[in-house]
Amino acid sequence: MSEFNHLGIICKPDETRVSEIVSILLPILKEKGLEYSLDDSVKSAGYLDAKTISRSDLVETADLFIVIGGDGTFLGAARSLINSEKPLLGVNAGRLGFLADIAPEKLQHELDEILSGEYILEDRILLDGEITGNTDRPIKDIALNDISIHMRNTIRMIEFETKVDNQALHTLRADGLIVSTPTGSTAYSLSAGGPVIHPGLNVLSLAPICPHTLSSRPIVVNGNSEIEINLLSDCDVPAVVAFDGQNTHDIEPGDTLKIKTMSKTLKVMHPKSYDYYHVLRNKLHWSEQP
Repeated sequence: MSEFNHLGIICKPDETRVSEIVSILLPILKEKGLEYSLDDSVKSAGYLDAKTISRSDLVETADLFIVIGGDGTFLGAARSLINSEKPLLGVNAGRLGFLADIAPEKLQHELDEILSGEYILEDRILLDGEITGNTDRPIKDIALNDISIHMRNTIRMIEFETKVDNQALHTLRADGLIVSTPTGSTAYSLSAGGPVIHPGLNVLSLAPICPHTLSSRPIVVNGNSEIEINLLSDCDVPAVVAFDGQNTHDIEPGDTLKIKTMSKTLKVMHPKSYDYYHVLRNKLHWSEQP
């Protein structure tokens, strides 16, 4: 008997492959006699007559969430489900599939294993960000991959100072800065020259975006550190803070962005065959021989 009795199904909106995957998944769950609830997003997969529930109700109902889509869909679902403290399992209907790592053609086999208790469960670090200063009250948001500060609607550098645990790290003129978890080290941070970090480590990386200097390099700090980024008051370039590249909030000169890890972690489920280094080689062609 499966330890998961009620599954929640979440889909990427308006993705053609999702409907096909849902049509494979639901008969499997019915055959096993498992209860499931469909998130409102399932309607976008063509199941217009299906009975769906809101995301908030899904959090209360399900004990395992199956997310069908790409890594972006997984990131969005993760932020909305964090208070449930229940695991997420990703089925890839996107491109890379670092987080949504079950291939549709392997869904039946790997889901059978997972429901019989054969799986890998990881705790992934989450970031808590807060913007203070010119706003009437603090702006708060969370991220699984990264929190980045960068220019808003213009091609100019911003100027900011960064502190780690109240100790000065640097003052930079750059396109921005990416503060990344190990999960996000293979995302935006990687494109900015940041290091690949194993997801089991409790660390954060800070990667400048196109810094106007020859000496600035990404740095890795303790995951328990508090990072403070101050947009200098004489910086006249409008800036924005992005959470996982999805939720954005304006930040003005003189504002402060504080970032730290959350006390909660995200539980990410993988099939028992999951191999992080294989994912790097297969998805990013890491260390591939010419």
